[in-house]
Amino acid sequence: MESSNYKILLVDDESDILEFLSYNLKKEGFQVATAGNGVEAIEKAKKFHPHLIILDVMMPEMDGIETCEKIRSIPDFQDVLISFLTARGEDYSQIAGFDAGADDYINKPIKPKVFISRVNALLKRSGRISDDTSNPSTRLITIGNLSIDRERYLVIQNGKEFSLPRKEFELLLLLVSRPEKVFTRDDIYAAIWGEKIIVGDRTIDVHIRKLREKIGDRFIQTIKGVGYKFVDVD
Repeated sequence: MESSNYKILLVDDESDILEFLSYNLKKEGFQVATAGNGVEAIEKAKKFHPHLIILDVMMPEMDGIETCEKIRSIPDFQDVLISFLTARGEDYSQIAGFDAGADDYINKPIKPKVFISRVNALLKRSGRISDDTSNPSTRLITIGNLSIDRERYLVIQNGKEFSLPRKEFELLLLLVSRPEKVFTRDDIYAAIWGEKIIVGDRTIDVHIRKLREKIGDRFIQTIKGVGYKFVDVD
């Protein structure tokens, strides 16, 4: 897909930042919409239907964390990419962001070329797991009482369907692709976030914890000092 086909929603309460980032994105051919706070962002998202939303954390009326949670609760936006853009580098704010369903975390200030590179990396990775989904046998992965529908981004467990935020879904898909294989933290970072993307040390831990809360503790085993593996317990 060409850049001109991608829609990006920028959300920040500082108009100069919106203008600066919007200018650089449009120069690269992206379609851009902007919002000055979380409330406005949700309304804009419903009309604009962006592929990627870039959120500031500290905003009036509704901060970025709450905005992200509300966006993720809307069925049409379960799979939209969300990245935080903020000057706050504290570990706790990153954890809160990923807990809320964010896919990435970009610290500002950031140089235009680096910013565009991060945006392109996010968008390129967004479709990499949808290989051949026309065949139900390749679309659906089933292990024990757990099934993963790659086309619909759904998990089916004991007959109950539920969706996951994109990064959690991709992480689960990676682990179940080779049950009993131990994926190192570096393997997971490279496969899910990309080798050029720098994320906090706690990122994987947060996503693993969220997955365990949803599918149960018994499926994902921690190999201390190495990484994680998926275990077929049935």
